[in-house]
Amino acid sequence: MLADELKEIYRRLLAYFGPQHWWPGETAFEVMVGAVLAQNTNWQNAEKAIANLKEAEKLSLAAMVALSAEELAEYIRPAGYYNIKAGRLRNLFSMIAENWDNDLDYLLRQPVPVLREQLLSVKGIGPETADAMLLYAAEQPIFVVDTYTHRLLLRHELISEDADYFQIQELFMDNLEEDAALFNEYHALLVQTGKHFCKKSKPQCAECPLAGVGGVKVYVQS
Repeated sequence: MLADELKEIYRRLLAYFGPQHWWPGETAFEVMVGAVLAQNTNWQNAEKAIANLKEAEKLSLAAMVALSAEELAEYIRPAGYYNIKAGRLRNLFSMIAENWDNDLDYLLRQPVPVLREQLLSVKGIGPETADAMLLYAAEQPIFVVDTYTHRLLLRHELISEDADYFQIQELFMDNLEEDAALFNEYHALLVQTGKHFCKKSKPQCAECPLAGVGGVKVYVQS
């Protein structure tokens, strides 16, 4: 059964990698900023940008709203696409100001459908970024799907080539307990597996902790 396979994948990865303690942010606001900065780059680059903001004591909603687009872009330069990401962050801040009177805590307490709709209304925030904010900042039980997740499931023949974001998300949410901590840990473990074993080129299948798991077929590079 699919549910059993998904649980076995989780059990194997947790045993191999251990708890990931992800997302590495001290506040919900930091997590939300990090979710935007991590778009189209690795976490190390996003982390450098966050470190710049922290060092300058600018990592707060009030402080970042007060920055010009140029100033904000300079602080987040290490994250890449810094002008675009500065614009996306400012779009997010505008939504919080205009719709929620700058009360981020109140926004994050909204029901999932309301909060998700608000986040997706922000230009530059798509499903993956919005769901990362929902899961890691608002601690709501919603599964985040990324490139690593798609690649791993496809290679293990659990999804079809044309499976979209929402189909993959439903696969997890329909077959696992609805639990934010579980979804948090599972997503983080899939990211680790993608980075270390299920790579885009030269996948390390023989050494992968998922080798031979259940009825899942191991991908073999031609």
